[in-house]
Amino acid sequence: MPTPLRSRVGGRHDLARPDLNKPQPLSQRYDPRQLTDEELVERAHDELFHVTRAYEELMRRYQRTLFNVCARYLGNDRDADDVCQEVMLKVLYGLKNFEGKSKFKTWLYSITYNECITQYRKERRKRRLLDALSLDPVEEASEEKAPKVEERGGLDRWLVHVNPIDREILVLRFVAELEFQEIADIMHMGLSATKMRYKRALDRLREKFSGISET
Repeated sequence: MPTPLRSRVGGRHDLARPDLNKPQPLSQRYDPRQLTDEELVERAHDELFHVTRAYEELMRRYQRTLFNVCARYLGNDRDADDVCQEVMLKVLYGLKNFEGKSKFKTWLYSITYNECITQYRKERRKRRLLDALSLDPVEEASEEKAPKVEERGGLDRWLVHVNPIDREILVLRFVAELEFQEIADIMHMGLSATKMRYKRALDRLREKFSGISET
């Protein structure tokens, strides 16, 4: 699970916190748990950055799934936690400009997808550099090593065998539980192309693991 949004110091962003000693208008006295995503987005438009109650409730609702999506795409908890922090910051500073043309969760996972792609490419470039320098990437890892994807079992046992695009489609479908149209919008693909890649990825995985399940 990702930790609550870390304070960014030394020239980076700090999460604005409300002044608890300052009386709040009646319009701000509400239970965020009773509001829909759309209502919370409206509240956040008006509140940020002095009050973060609506924003925090939105993050609370999606925090666990957000982390699971990142972990399954990137293959380790450390990178997933870092990406979650970046996503939460981008949501915090982007909510005021979010026009609501799509569902909040679609917008959230669109940001998540882009951040995962960025992190994946960064790690791939790093591995290539280490290989070129004949260094062992394991030696560069921190003492707190994340588990390998193969050790997780379940869905992760499958995901390691598909390419990044198909992996993200499967993750958004099975983990984030998005509709195909939402996945297509996030990945900037046509609906039919998204469904086709999804079906082909499943067919390849079934074929690959059918012999294992029969033994």
